[in-house]
Amino acid sequence: MDVFVAQDVGRYGHLRCRPVGTAMWIALRQHDGDVDAAADMLASLWGTEPENVRADLGIWVGEMRDAGLVRDEA
Repeated sequence: MDVFVAQDVGRYGHLRCRPVGTAMWIALRQHDGDVDAAADMLASLWGTEPENVRADLGIWVGEMRDAGLVRDEA
């Protein structure tokens, strides 16, 4: 799944996302970084199973983490 395209984020301070990536980012922000809550909300909006969205969101968050745009907090 191709969810985002980063172009020199560190230099320009922004991230370019496709619509799905944008929705995931907004959902995470609305739920204070709670992946499960964001996935549940998106699944409800998209009419799909929360487990499927959670898996996709987990992959996307991993990519964002690798890019240095998110971090895990305890």
